[in-house]
Order: sequence, then C-alpha cells, then structure tokens
Amino acid sequence: MTVNIWITVKSLGKRKPVLAKQAAELPETTHTLRQLIENMVALQVKALQDKKQQAELLAYLMPDDIEAQGAAGKVGFGAVYNEGVPDLNGAMETAITAYEDGLYKVFLNDEELQELDKSILIQDGDNVVFIRFTMLAGRLW
Repeated sequence: MTVNIWITVKSLGKRKPVLAKQAAELPETTHTLRQLIENMVALQVKALQDKKQQAELLAYLMPDDIEAQGAAGKVGFGAVYNEGVPDLNGAMETAITAYEDGLYKVFLNDEELQELDKSILIQDGDNVVFIRFTMLAGRLW
C-alpha cells in the first residue's frame, strides 16, 4: 500500500517554489525522516529513468504546455542530457549527507523534521516541503 502526499521544493531567496506542489506516492513503511528522504530519492531516480526512455524524435511544446511549465517556474523540452545511469544507493547516501550538512530542511505539515531516525507519522494528504539553502559566493573582508 502507499500513502499519497503533496511535495513542494523551495529555495531560500526565491519567491516562487523550485517545484510547485506535486502529488507523490510513498510506501506505507515510511516511518522516519531517513526513509522519507530515501523514498523521495528513489522516486526521483525512477522518474529520471522513465524520462530517458520516453525520448521523442521531434520535441515541441503546445501553448498549454508552455503555460503549465511557466507556472511551475521553468519552460523546457524536458531533455535529459546526462547519459549515465544514476546509482540509487549513492544518490540516497548523498541526499542523507546533504541533509546532515544542513544543505536543506524538511517540513511535514509546517513542522520541521530534525532527527533522521525519529519516528514520524505520514498520512494521506500531508504536505512535505523541502527548503534548499544556497551557498553564497565571495569573500568576507
């Protein structure tokens, strides 16, 4: 069985979300932040693999496609230029390390999830928000 949730990805300093609110299905066995992150990575890797298999010979965008993509913040043909096959376990480890290093925060229904292995309850219709932090470039004098 699965749990249907809503996912939003935001980036500090930007008004519009990087990824608008989208539906996602998680396994019912998602009981910790670590499992949530790993399951989200697995969904993204699967989506990337599916996208690679749906290569179009002639890419075009209809006006409705342009409008929908514009509302999400990016208009493109959806081409995948990286030919490599992602390593699922490596991607999961990288996502966990990035969380531990403070590169992003995770919120479940407006409550920050802080401990990777603390038990959480995810139910149908819950909102999960990932907030990415961007590093500032330059020197401090």
